[in-house]
Amino acid sequence: MNEYNNDNKLPTPDNPESKDKLKLFLGYAPGVGKTYMMLSEANRRKKRGKHVVAGYIEFHNRPETLEQLGTIPVIPRKKITVDDHIYEEPDIEHIINQRPDLVLIDELAHKNAPGSKNEYRYQDVLALINAGISVYTTMNIEHVESLNDVIEQITGVVVEETLPDSVIDLVDEIVIVDITPDALRNRLQRGQIYKPEIIDNALQSFFRKGNLTALRELTLRQIADDVDDDLQVYMREKNIKENWSVNERIMVAISAHPASKTLIRRGARMAKRLKCELFVVDVEATHIFEPKPDKKRLEQLHTYRCLAQRLGAKTVTLTGRSIAGELADFAIEKQISKLIIGHSNRTNWQNIIRGSIANQLLKALRNTEIIVVPSKYE
Repeated sequence: MNEYNNDNKLPTPDNPESKDKLKLFLGYAPGVGKTYMMLSEANRRKKRGKHVVAGYIEFHNRPETLEQLGTIPVIPRKKITVDDHIYEEPDIEHIINQRPDLVLIDELAHKNAPGSKNEYRYQDVLALINAGISVYTTMNIEHVESLNDVIEQITGVVVEETLPDSVIDLVDEIVIVDITPDALRNRLQRGQIYKPEIIDNALQSFFRKGNLTALRELTLRQIADDVDDDLQVYMREKNIKENWSVNERIMVAISAHPASKTLIRRGARMAKRLKCELFVVDVEATHIFEPKPDKKRLEQLHTYRCLAQRLGAKTVTLTGRSIAGELADFAIEKQISKLIIGHSNRTNWQNIIRGSIANQLLKALRNTEIIVVPSKYE
């Protein structure tokens, strides 16, 4: 990852100038309409009296997009000559001197021409934000650095222009620009995306329906994760303890008991059906009345954790005085929607002294569905 220039420092949440500054129009493939939608929204802002300029727009010879520019003034591009080749980049100094409320910059992940002040366009965008100017920008999911190998696996294409995930984290608002893969392929066939001579090749390569479907799902899942992170932060800030069940998450509580294998497999089947996260959790209890695990029990737990990992679960070991308390706290923290437990193998005496784990969980997790699975080992 490249270093930022000193005058392009990353805005931080403590800096009020970084708030409500950067909006990203994100697509899963070229031609979904990112620039069109960005221009449409920018025109609405302009009609409400905002000073809006176009710093860099890629029209790709699409008349509909050019028409959507409307009356937004275009800042002349900066021309850079390298080895008799002329490159055009946004003129950041000119834009800053104009002091607009909002500037439109296409292709956030673009690598600038040699000799530019900044190596990447996202660094130009950060300079605008630091100057107090809001930015609308566009990008496709293929340019996210952490997804580079996944994109190559899906499309067979190694994307050279990528941007750090940390830049995505700075975006104040992401707008997903989405159409179905069939509709996108129809646009391509009508000549609305590429020149006629490359349409057939594009349909048989990057724009195969399977590729587009996978990229679309990847985009939606990526944004869903970001939204979920925002929700968890909000709930922590507001001290909201109950589970809002926005996303399904399954948790399986295990021990060294042989029934744990059944619980794990039940949870894995359910998670696969619901296409959601699965956590398999055990607790090392420190209370004096809880039995200490011997070597055999530890080996059994290790075996069960390995089984859980093979089935796609995230395994977690908690430590605390109360098994039920630790499980409940973890379930609240992770917003677990379904908790799978087995019948307790505690003795009546242990239940009298320490209480029933199931009863304690039912009391603590009123908004979580608790599934108690019978055991053939009892």
